[in-house]
Amino acid sequence: MSTSGDSQKEQGQAPLIEHLIELRSRLMRSVVVILVIFLGLYSFANDIYSFVAQPLMALLPPGSQMIATEVASPFLAPFKLTLVVAVFAAIPYVLHQAWAFVAPGLYDNEKAMAVPILASSIALFYTGAAFAYYVVFPLLFQFFTQTGPENVAVMTDINQYLNFVLKLFFAFGVAFEIPIATFLLIASGATTVESLSKKRPYIVLGCFVIGMLLTPPDIISQSLLAIPMYLLYEVGLLFGRLVRKRKAEKAAAEEQDENA
Repeated sequence: MSTSGDSQKEQGQAPLIEHLIELRSRLMRSVVVILVIFLGLYSFANDIYSFVAQPLMALLPPGSQMIATEVASPFLAPFKLTLVVAVFAAIPYVLHQAWAFVAPGLYDNEKAMAVPILASSIALFYTGAAFAYYVVFPLLFQFFTQTGPENVAVMTDINQYLNFVLKLFFAFGVAFEIPIATFLLIASGATTVESLSKKRPYIVLGCFVIGMLLTPPDIISQSLLAIPMYLLYEVGLLFGRLVRKRKAEKAAAEEQDENA
């Protein structure tokens, strides 16, 4: 009896070990790709930082420049930014590896839904980051540089600036995932379009609270995050209605086929 039990235990452990080995392999591939991209971009680290700093530099008086208050900041700030850019650039490959790991355990209908959701998530995250850079940063930095006293020179530390913009990149990238989250809640049956529609006042309030927590303490940046979040929430509701309509039409077609 003990020999049979040990054999079953070993058979149960074997698939787990195989999954862990596969997971490690896919994680290593992702890390290697990130490192390759980083090494390819590192020679352009200063140019990448200059590009990210452009929305602020364009609004400073002629001859103004950013400063480094720490000895290693001129090296570490571009280094850190290049590493983050490498991670962002590798997101499609990393998600592909994650998809390849979990796909064998999914049903066909789940696979059919997962691929467009993953692709949409990547596109929305990049769109959110681009929206922050091209729309939010110019408005935000114009407000900051023009509201201070006239006798105060704006001399931003490069490390503090990097931390500030990375926080906003991440905040807007995640905020633009709201349509996906809303769609998944409706498609999974966790909630309904009607229920979410009735909660609009709370959603609006929640968007501004999140905007207050994730952005600097000014009404402009909070609104620039909260308003797109709410509009994206409405986009998620729209897709939820389309899915519900499609399911109803499919159910009606199946019922007609059964009756025929």
